[in-house]
Amino acid sequence: MTWGQGLMLLVGMLLLYLAIIKKFEPLLLLPIGFGAILANIPGAGIAEGTGILHLFYVIGIESGAFPLIIFMGVGAMTDFGPLLANPKTLLLGAAAQFGIFATVLGAMGLTAIGIFDFSLTDAAAIGIIGGADGPTSIYVASKLAPELLGAIAVASYSYMALVPLIQPPIMRALTTEKERQIEMVQLREVSTAEKIIFPIMLLMLVALLLPDAAPLLGMFAFGNLMKESGVVDRLSDTTQNALINIVTIFLGLAVGSKLMADKFLQPETLGILLLGMIAFAIGTASGLLMAKLMNLFSKNKINPLIGSAGVSAVPMAARVSNKVGLESNPHNFLLMHAMGPNVAGVIGSAIAAGIMIQLLS
Repeated sequence: MTWGQGLMLLVGMLLLYLAIIKKFEPLLLLPIGFGAILANIPGAGIAEGTGILHLFYVIGIESGAFPLIIFMGVGAMTDFGPLLANPKTLLLGAAAQFGIFATVLGAMGLTAIGIFDFSLTDAAAIGIIGGADGPTSIYVASKLAPELLGAIAVASYSYMALVPLIQPPIMRALTTEKERQIEMVQLREVSTAEKIIFPIMLLMLVALLLPDAAPLLGMFAFGNLMKESGVVDRLSDTTQNALINIVTIFLGLAVGSKLMADKFLQPETLGILLLGMIAFAIGTASGLLMAKLMNLFSKNKINPLIGSAGVSAVPMAARVSNKVGLESNPHNFLLMHAMGPNVAGVIGSAIAAGIMIQLLS
């Protein structure tokens, strides 16, 4: 055993600890952590050649299948109602994607001054971490920077799990007590017809303008349409439960297979973790600042806290917005309002991913 393999076995144990004891994204961190342990057992060869974990990777991630199937499941569990009831929250989800592009520029800047050695495709794959969307991060990394997949996946899911710790200090720093106390009016009821038409319209508009975003948004819209149409309940139930659970197991193990010592223990890994944190923080701040800007031109004020939910950590980010709002005003229930930008963030990160792939692949 090399020292690197020994260290990565400890990293795998740490991920299991975070999943089991701390309950940080256990559905992904547990299989990723166990996959990391399997991949670093000397002489086993499980993560290379004809090893089972390598086969999971080739079949599910290298092909792009697993992230897309998970996106279909996420779509089947998503309610577009809050977004349709208050469409301007779409702007908050769009603003939160600024962290992605700012981090790409930051990564290239650090490369230019010689601190790291990232290519433009590497920088794009790292920047997507700012969208706080694990399947999207994995999908983009598999297309643009497969050698960085392990570090990007671990960073993405780790920061998603740490949303309750990372976001509140940023939210309090960028908003006043008065702004956090803003109560929003009750959302209107959205009809079934609107919910059926929206995913179809979304896919057509985006896919025709940005074909490379069609796989992610297509699966997302299809999953949502199965749920909202009400005519394929068995398919919707399978997609929301059995199918997404099975694929999550294989996806986690396949990602863990990329945490081999010779690939993970590189100086670039530290840069990915750092830049991923910066991307996530910028995305959170951008959503908050966009809400404050919109309030300058709006009669019905938006509580800026829901802007932080523009990162697509569904539904964790929306819950954090609600929690921080209740701290300032115990009658301020922001959860459903925050789900609007939260869902918009999923759409925004998929569009950002399509832009990156179209320009750089």
